[in-house]
Order: sequence, then structure tokens, then C-alpha cells
Amino acid sequence: SESSSRMRSWGLVVTAGVGGTLVALYAVVTPFVTPALRKICLPFVPATSTQIQNVLKMLENRSGSLVDIGSGDGRVVIAAARRGFKAVGYELNPWLVWYSRYRAWRDGVHRDTKFYISDLWKVSFSHYTNIVVFGVPQMMPELEKKLKEELECNARIIACRFPFPHWIPDHTVGEGIDTVWAYDLKHSRGCESKNLEITPETEF
Repeated sequence: SESSSRMRSWGLVVTAGVGGTLVALYAVVTPFVTPALRKICLPFVPATSTQIQNVLKMLENRSGSLVDIGSGDGRVVIAAARRGFKAVGYELNPWLVWYSRYRAWRDGVHRDTKFYISDLWKVSFSHYTNIVVFGVPQMMPELEKKLKEELECNARIIACRFPFPHWIPDHTVGEGIDTVWAYDLKHSRGCESKNLEITPETEF
């Protein structure tokens, strides 16, 4: 009787311990696999090294500010910062944002990167000239409209995995899931960048 009582007590302790561990694990893991954006189902899928290299190819000879929409674990932002960009990531998942900040600090680029916890539909991207997005087909039409309304003519939009539905890409690199499309807004929106004023040299 006493032995069975002890066994029951140990059973309750073990059950409580296992249950608590599972709950804690669920709390930590769930934010990484659940949708990062509430409006559109966008689960976290890390960018491959090939995708990142293709994004960097599209950024060659580019300058100015850069934003990664739905920045995940920050690897695109960090790679861009290494290339000299002041890079920003917007991500709704707080666990991923904190992890991105840690990675940027670990890699020594924390001064050139910023990560914000925010829903992309509530952010204006009007002051960015380089925009990177890893999207899903359901979000691309509305995002295309949003960016067209907000961005200046000198902006370049780099789409990964899925293209925009109406714009014709100016550049394409890669194949399969690693395909990257670049859209220069001055062509996609039918506008031209402002001409630089050239001051003639004065002869003495």
C-alpha cells in the first residue's frame, strides 16, 4: 500500500514535469512556425544561401537605405549590412526579431542594422530605396499596390520565391525557389527619376 502510494506520487511528479516541459517548448517553438503576418498566412521559412546571394546580386551598384519586409531571422538584413547598406527589418514575430538582433550583434553589424516588431501593412516604406520581400502569392497583389503608392521612382523592389502579379521584372536571376526578380519602380510605375542638374564648368 505504502509502495503503491509512493509510485503514484512519483507518477504525478513525472507527469507534471513532462507536461510543464512540453508547454514551455510549445511556447518557444510556436512563434517560429506560426504565421508571422496576421493578415496573410506567411510562415517563417529561412532564406537559402543561394537566395541571399541572388538578392545581393540585385543590389550591386545600388546604394541608399534597405528594408527587408518580413525579415524572419535577419539573415538578409545582416548580409546587406555586410555589403555596406544601412539595413532594416520588419517582422511581426517578436522571437525572430530578438534573435535577429542577437545575430547582428554576434556578427558585428548591429550598428548598421535595425529590427522592428511590426505588421508590414501598418508600416510606410516611403523612405526606402531598396526593398526586399520574401512573400507568398496571396499577399503579392495587395503589396504591389501598397509599394506603388508609397515608393519613389528610384526604388528597386526585389521579390524572392514569388514575383509580383502585374509588374514586369527588369532583372531576373536564379531558378526554382531561388529565383529573384528585381523591379525598378520608374519602369513599373511608368515614371522617370528626376534628372540631376548639371552645373556647367566656369572657365577662367
